[in-house]
Amino acid sequence: MPNSKLFGRETLSFSLKGLRKNYAVIPVIMATALGAGGGSLYLIRLAFRNPDVSWRRNANPEPWQEYETKQYK
Repeated sequence: MPNSKLFGRETLSFSLKGLRKNYAVIPVIMATALGAGGGSLYLIRLAFRNPDVSWRRNANPEPWQEYETKQYK
C-alpha cells in the first residue's frame, strides 16, 4: 500500500522497505517480540513444572498430593 494515509498522516509499514525508512521502530518491535517470547516460555514452564497442573487425569488424578513429603520451592 504505497502512500496510504490515516488521518492525513502516512501509516507505518512493517515490511523491510518500511523498516528501512522508519528504523527507529526496530527496537520497539524487538522489545515486543522479546517480551512475547519470554511470556510464552514462562507460560510453558508453568504448565510443565507446576504441581497443580494435571495433564493425565487417569494416571495421577491428584498430583499435588505427592508434595506432602517433598519440599517444593
